[in-house]
Amino acid sequence: MTTKAPTPVVLVDGSSYLFRAYHAMPPLNNSKGMPTGAIKGVVNMMRSLAKDYADANIIVVFDAKGPTFRNEMYSEYKAHRPPMPDDMRPQIEPIHNIIKAMGLPLLMVEGVEADDVIGTLASQATAKGIDTLISTGDKDMAQLVSAHVGLVNTMTNTYMNEQGVIDKFGVRPDQIIDYLAIVGDTADNIPGVPGAGPKTAVKWLSAYDNLESLMSKADDIGGKIGEKIRNALEFLPLSKALTTIKLDVELDQSLDQIKPKPVDQAALLALYEELEFKSWANVLIQDGVSSNTSSSQNATAADQTAQTDPTVARPVPAKVNEKDYTIASNMAQLEPWLAACKDAQIFAFDTETTSLEIDKAKLLGISFSYSKNIAFYCDVSKEETLIDLYKDFFHSKTIKIAHNLKYDYGILSKYGIQINEFCFDTMIAHYLIDPEKRHNLDQLSRTILNYDPIPIESLIGSKTKPTKKMEEVEIDVLKNYAAEDADLTFQLYQK
Repeated sequence: MTTKAPTPVVLVDGSSYLFRAYHAMPPLNNSKGMPTGAIKGVVNMMRSLAKDYADANIIVVFDAKGPTFRNEMYSEYKAHRPPMPDDMRPQIEPIHNIIKAMGLPLLMVEGVEADDVIGTLASQATAKGIDTLISTGDKDMAQLVSAHVGLVNTMTNTYMNEQGVIDKFGVRPDQIIDYLAIVGDTADNIPGVPGAGPKTAVKWLSAYDNLESLMSKADDIGGKIGEKIRNALEFLPLSKALTTIKLDVELDQSLDQIKPKPVDQAALLALYEELEFKSWANVLIQDGVSSNTSSSQNATAADQTAQTDPTVARPVPAKVNEKDYTIASNMAQLEPWLAACKDAQIFAFDTETTSLEIDKAKLLGISFSYSKNIAFYCDVSKEETLIDLYKDFFHSKTIKIAHNLKYDYGILSKYGIQINEFCFDTMIAHYLIDPEKRHNLDQLSRTILNYDPIPIESLIGSKTKPTKKMEEVEIDVLKNYAAEDADLTFQLYQK
């Protein structure tokens, strides 16, 4: 596994994005009761991908409705899968509409799966010597990896090349189909060899190289597992056919003809407003975009106030690669920032205190970030009444991210602020990924984000013999330090 590499063609497994976003996001709804969690998750991933691969030809592929040729081959294919959740179905069309408004080509081909369309486009690119990146979480796609084709998993931010496939599965990319046929797939109801798991499949393919050779030597395999593979000989060719991704789907357009279009910002704004993705809508509005919808033409009184009164204007995101750290010291300054966090439905936060010991610590302020390079710090040291605003805020159904949540949870609890269950701790997440490494925020910022954060020593001197207390640090200096912590925590969450 290595970090992702730039590539001219990116093929997005939209169906994989949909299911991963649906199960990863909390059950979000807009004021009309429409579910929006999966939409939010997919669009977040698409926006991030479009930013990371700004120069690439990004093509999004979804499964079309109805059966495929695999159902004709095997009537029990995917027969045991539960029906699509009721709150997922209405989110599909808005996702498609947003992707189209972003100017990205969107393909759905009846009779085949998204995998087959992606395989065909990757094959066309390879024939032209064009490098291709497939963005997916589907293990079946590993069979497409080659010198010209790689996989990226946006959830783990890892890139997989030919060696990466070997490292992960223990077999070469050209052996993945046979590997899947042996192991089977309970989710797709593809029969494999009963009792033969990944380790057995790797052992057999190491010894016999491919499924056909293994089947021809089945009599040489002893024990119960040998009996099981001999009993499976009849349906193993079918299992292989079901797991094989097509590379020759008939498409209305070839890869050369599938190109992105200009972003339809007005359509995007209308969609964001309808779905109540207010922070994204506000970015477009600040850029002078009009959706030509009644909601944008008839702004609410609050929005009109925000447009005319700078003290309550919605926060404006910073330019790319620039940081925008702001301080909020009163109610008027704080409320629009909290509204932006709620609109984003996800934010990172960090508490600044007078001590690392919870029982002795006094809260100085809280910093927040809801997007990369954007953060603000709320100073409560002189106006503790601001704390009351947070009681409902932290109990909302937004995703709350912290680094070492246990400490922040303890501090806020002292002030009567209860955090509900929608939480993510980047320290615990990194421990689960790599328990032997250090997990402090500064270390992870350097190793994962390639960013050197502001050292605490620049504020208070030596940690062991500080020359200044945190409550004595100048507010502008403390603001930048605190806001950066929230920003970096948000970025770590994205990684």
